[in-house]
Amino acid sequence: MSTKLGVNQSTAELPSKNTSNDELIVPEVAPSRRGAWNNPNNLKPAGPQGFESLAAERAKASFDPSQLSVLLHGKENLEVEKMILEVLESEEVFSKENLHFMSREQRFQNAMARGKRMLELAKEKGWNMDLIFRAMLLLDEPGPFSLHYSMFIPTLEGQGSDEQKAKWLPLAFDNKIIGCYAQTELGHGSNVQGLETLATYIPETQEFEIHSPSLTASKWWIGGLGRTATHAIVVARLILKGKDLGTHTFLVQIRSLKDHVPLPGITIGDIGPKYGYNCVDNGFMLFDRVRVPRESMLMRYARVEPDGTYVRPPSSKLSYGTMVFVRSSIVSNAAKNLARAATIATRYSAVRRQFSNAEASKEDVVAGDYNVKKLLPRPAETAVIDYPMQQYRLLTQIAKSYALHFTGVSMMESYHQLVRDLSNGKIDGLPEVHATSSGLKGLTTDMAAAGMEDLRRSCGGHGFLKNSGFPEFIADYLPNVTYEGDNYMLTQQTARYLVKTFRSLKKMKASPSNAPENITPTTRYLLDAAQPSFSAETWPVKSAADLENPSLLTAAFAHRAGQLVADLVRALDSGELTWTTAQLDIYKVSRAHCQYILVDNFCRALQGEAIRSQPPSIQILLHRLFTLFTLDTMETELGSFLSSSPTFINPTQISLIRQGVRSLVNALRPDAVALVDAWGFSDYVLNSDLGRADGRVYESLVESAGRNPLNLGENFPVVSGYAEHYAPLIKGSGAVRAKL
Repeated sequence: MSTKLGVNQSTAELPSKNTSNDELIVPEVAPSRRGAWNNPNNLKPAGPQGFESLAAERAKASFDPSQLSVLLHGKENLEVEKMILEVLESEEVFSKENLHFMSREQRFQNAMARGKRMLELAKEKGWNMDLIFRAMLLLDEPGPFSLHYSMFIPTLEGQGSDEQKAKWLPLAFDNKIIGCYAQTELGHGSNVQGLETLATYIPETQEFEIHSPSLTASKWWIGGLGRTATHAIVVARLILKGKDLGTHTFLVQIRSLKDHVPLPGITIGDIGPKYGYNCVDNGFMLFDRVRVPRESMLMRYARVEPDGTYVRPPSSKLSYGTMVFVRSSIVSNAAKNLARAATIATRYSAVRRQFSNAEASKEDVVAGDYNVKKLLPRPAETAVIDYPMQQYRLLTQIAKSYALHFTGVSMMESYHQLVRDLSNGKIDGLPEVHATSSGLKGLTTDMAAAGMEDLRRSCGGHGFLKNSGFPEFIADYLPNVTYEGDNYMLTQQTARYLVKTFRSLKKMKASPSNAPENITPTTRYLLDAAQPSFSAETWPVKSAADLENPSLLTAAFAHRAGQLVADLVRALDSGELTWTTAQLDIYKVSRAHCQYILVDNFCRALQGEAIRSQPPSIQILLHRLFTLFTLDTMETELGSFLSSSPTFINPTQISLIRQGVRSLVNALRPDAVALVDAWGFSDYVLNSDLGRADGRVYESLVESAGRNPLNLGENFPVVSGYAEHYAPLIKGSGAVRAKL
C-alpha cells in the first residue's frame, strides 16, 4: 500500500487509500521509523557523524578556548552577552527560524515588531543605551531603529549644545522621537563638500529655510528615513547673507508626531530593495523651502546668532567627531564579522568529508576508528579540513580575525582618548585619529569582506544556501566598504596626513634621536624613513628562527611603509606626479601604512600585560597567529615589498617566509576549531546550518528544507500553479509538442 504523507500529519491521520498513477507516490513505512515529512524513514547521515568530528577536533586543542574568550571579550562582557541572549531566545518575536523564507515586506514588518519589543524590553529591564546596542548586535538584523542609535543619538551628543542635548536627548532615549542621519544625496556620497541641500538663514524670522534646489539634492540612502524616522539630522550648506559657508548639521522634524504623515514641503519614500540591509528602510527626501527655527542648527562648535552673525568653530575638523566614532566602530567590528564567517567555515570543514585520502587523514582518529571497526562499506572519507589548501584558507583568515581584533581595540581606545582631549579643549590629536580611522576603515573592511566571501566559497555548494548563514550576513556587511567614505577615496585622507608629516620631519631634520614631541606612535617609523641612509637598509633575518621575532617582522612593515611615503613625497615634490596622477601610489601608501598598524598593534598586544599574564599555551598560540598573519601578508604583498625597496628583502628570506607560512599552518591545524570556538558565537547569532556547535549539519539542512514555503501548504504535495503551467506541457493539453 502507498500513501501521500502530508505536512504535520500524525500516524493516525495518514490516508490509507491508494493514490492515482499521476500523483506522487511515497512508500508506506513502519510507524516507528516515520520522521519528518521530508525524511519519512528518519534517516541519519552516513558516518562519521558531525558531532563526533567536532568533538575530536576540540579534544586536539592545546589551550582552553574559554580562557581565550575571556581575553578577547572580558568576563563581564561575556556575562552580559549571555544575559541578553537568554532574553532574546526566550521571545518568539526574535526567532530566526524562518527569516530566510520571508519577503522583504514581511521582513520589514517583522523588524518593526522586533524593534518595538526590543525597546519595551529595554524599559522593562532597565537597559541603558549600551545594552540596547549590544542586544541589536546580537539580534544581528540591521533594522529601522539601527541608525537612531548608531548615528542620530551620537551626533546629537557630539555636536549639540548643552541646551540642545538637554531638550532632544531625553526624547531620543525614550523613543518619543526616532531619528536618522541625512547626509548622502542622490548626486553626492563621498564628496560631502559637494552636497546641494541648502539651509538659508532668514534673520527677520530667525529661521532657516531648508531647500532641495535640484533632483540630485534629494537625500538618498538614509537609513531609517523611508518609513520610520520622525526627525532627521540634515547635512546642508549654510547660506548667510548670500555667502556659502559650507556644510553644517540641522535637526529637522520630518513627520507628524500625531499620525506619522510627512510634514508640508517634505517628500519622503523608501528607495527600494537592495543587495542587503533589506530590513532597513533606506529612504529619499526632498525639501521644498521648509522653515525650521534657528535653534535647529546643532551649535556645539559653530553657531549663528539671531542677527545672522556667524561664530566659527575653534577648528574646522571638530565636526569630524561623529565620523571618527562611526569609522572606529566599523574597524572594531571587522574582526567579529570575519571571525563569524571563519567559525561557520571551520566547523563545517571539520564535519564535511570528501574523497578518501589516507595521507591527509592520518591524524583523523574518528575516521580511523570507523575504518578499524568497519562501520562503513568503504574507507571513511577525508574531512575537508585535513586538506592542506583548506587549512591554509581557514587558518590565514582566522589569523586575520585576531589581528583585526587587536587593532579594533586600539582604535576604540584612541577614539575615547580623543573624546577626553576634545572635552578639555585639546584638538592636537584629531588629525592623526581621523587619518588612522579613515585608512583602517578602508583596509579592515576590505579584508573582512574578501575573507568572508572566500570562507563562503570554502564551504562549496552548501555555502550558497541562505541557511548556510553566509549570503544575508555577507550582503548586510558589504555596505561597510562604501558608507562612511568609499574605501579607495579614504586612502587619500590617510596619505595626505602621512605626506604632511613626512615633509615636516624632513624640514626640521628630525631623527630617531631628535624626535619632535608631537610625533605619534603610528608615524614614528617616518623618522627612520627621513634619514639619507634609509633606502640602503636591509632586513636582518638570517634563519627561520629570526621569523619568530615580532620586532623584526614589524620592522619589515615599517620599512616598506616608510619607503613608499618617501617615494611619494619625492615624486610629488619633483613634479613627476600630481596628487591626481598619484592616486594609485596614494592607495598603496595608505594600505602599507595601515598594514603596519595592524602588525604593530598585534605586536604590542603580545608584549602587553593582558597576554603576558595568560597561560603559556595561549601565549604560544597568539604568537603563532601573529607570525602567520605577518608572513602571509608579506607573501601576499611581496610585489609591494620588493618594488618599494628591492634590496631590503633577498631571495633567501622570501623562501624562509614561504616555508614559515606552511610550517605555521601545520602547527595551528590542531587548534583550528578551538580558535573559532573562542570567539564565542552562539548558534542563535550564527543562524547557520553549517556552523552549528553540535555538528548536526546535514540534519539541520534537511530540517530547514522542510520549513520552505515551496514545500508547504498550498504547495504540498503539488506546487501551486501546476494545473495552469506544468500540466498542459506534461499532459499535452493545448501544448505545442516538439518534433524530435
